[in-house]
Amino acid sequence: MSSIVIYFSRSGENYFGGELKNIEKGNTEVIAEFIRELDGADLFKVEPATEYPADYMECIDVAKKEQQSDARPEIKETLNDIAEYDTVYIGFPNWWGTLPMPMFTQLEQLDFNGKIVKPFVTHEGSGFGSSQKDLAKLCEGAEIKKGLSIPGADVYDVKDTVDAWILE
Repeated sequence: MSSIVIYFSRSGENYFGGELKNIEKGNTEVIAEFIRELDGADLFKVEPATEYPADYMECIDVAKKEQQSDARPEIKETLNDIAEYDTVYIGFPNWWGTLPMPMFTQLEQLDFNGKIVKPFVTHEGSGFGSSQKDLAKLCEGAEIKKGLSIPGADVYDVKDTVDAWILE
């Protein structure tokens, strides 16, 4: 059985543990790397062609405008096929209640028929928001399993939780 983690993550200035601070690695990427280590999954990072502003407040303004206009931002590289994978982990930070729009750009291009999808989200109190409803549309034909919701401030302390979730 083979698996892949398709994820979006942002380093730099982030809202982390109730305050703005610079982080070298995005919270979602930390969890994606745990999954790779624990499950042997391949990794595919969704990256926008145009970087988001380094300033957190500017970044969330751009993200909100993208969501309001239902934008599909161009991404640096596109994953075209997931046929070789049985399980697809989908990871993202909760941005304005759902997935960052570059994830829509990527996920809409894939055929999820017959796949097992295991979503995970990093957040600062908002959990999955409405993203599970959006994932059901984006991953039509997949069996979507129980997701894992992780506060961003806790990402380095949840490896055992991630391991238990993988095995569910």
